[in-house]
Amino acid sequence: MILKVTVFSYIRCALIIFITVFATSTLAANTTTIAFGSCASQHMPQPIWHDIAKHQPDVFLFIGDNQYADIRVEDGKEVYAPVADPKRFAQAYEELNEIEAFTAFRKQVPIFMGTWDDHDFGANDAGKDYPLKMQSQAAFLDFFKFEKDDPIRTQAGIYHSRIIEQAGAQLQIIMLDTRYHLGERLENPKGRPQGKGPYLPQTDATQSILGEKQWLWLEEELKKPADIRFIVSSIQVVAFEHSWEAWGAMPRERKRLYDLVASTKANGVMFLSGDRHLMEISKDTGQLGHNVPYPLWDFTSSGLTQSFRKVDEHNSFRQGAVVRDTHYGVVTINWDPKNIMQTTIELHALGLNQKTLEKRVVPLSTLQF
Repeated sequence: MILKVTVFSYIRCALIIFITVFATSTLAANTTTIAFGSCASQHMPQPIWHDIAKHQPDVFLFIGDNQYADIRVEDGKEVYAPVADPKRFAQAYEELNEIEAFTAFRKQVPIFMGTWDDHDFGANDAGKDYPLKMQSQAAFLDFFKFEKDDPIRTQAGIYHSRIIEQAGAQLQIIMLDTRYHLGERLENPKGRPQGKGPYLPQTDATQSILGEKQWLWLEEELKKPADIRFIVSSIQVVAFEHSWEAWGAMPRERKRLYDLVASTKANGVMFLSGDRHLMEISKDTGQLGHNVPYPLWDFTSSGLTQSFRKVDEHNSFRQGAVVRDTHYGVVTINWDPKNIMQTTIELHALGLNQKTLEKRVVPLSTLQF
């Protein structure tokens, strides 16, 4: 009888500890390692997961084009077409799950979060008018293992957030949805200029990236207590001179985002982005005349299955190198539990075999009002 009670007590204690850790997402060490990446074609080999796994990240962020549902392989050739059959979404995620390196990595990482971009959403450059967005959302939520009764299942869009407590500090991860409510972009009537994308700055103030409900949600998120906040956007926030998809294609929305950070007095904000099939780190200090609350950094990592190509495009905000090759991003937060302002944030871009492509160190003290 004593043995049974003892065993029951151990099980009960273990259950209480598990529930507490899960609810608060508390990490024990003074270092947080976040790995992230985007643009992973399920039709290509993905050995890079082995490299990412070696960092033993606490968090992995899959931030868009996590699979290419709108691409099929027929007779050995890739065929692009908007997804017309809802069953295709689950099929594409299953194709990703069949990659052993990916599934092994996913089992290893404690916290696995994501958002989408256009190709996993269902069609190239698609937005709010895409007819299968609800079905696409359901498949996304299944893949990322949201509970069946999670409120996100009845929400229009996949935006969500999480706060992680560590070393007496709080890290907030905000996953934006830049597809479900995305309005019309303004296409260049002259076509695509040499070395540029197809979009001009949208002047129609009724067109949005996030939609009003998501904007209100984001405002409330930024009001929550946190020491460091990563706002994750599938498209670039800071860089935009390339004229491809970016927040700069809707200047009013980009300004609204900057202004919201300022009005909520949200310290410690940095952006993580993807989409562009390249790696670069951008920093907006107001050099092009934009009002910034403090230097705003945007770490773009896009190309988990990318092949090398030369990048020849201007970016006034770029810090260091730009690389179009297979790569991933690692963000390391070195918390100082005695003085939070001594905390540093390392931005580390790496390629296959953990080759360093670029590195920047950002003192948390510089991301303050």
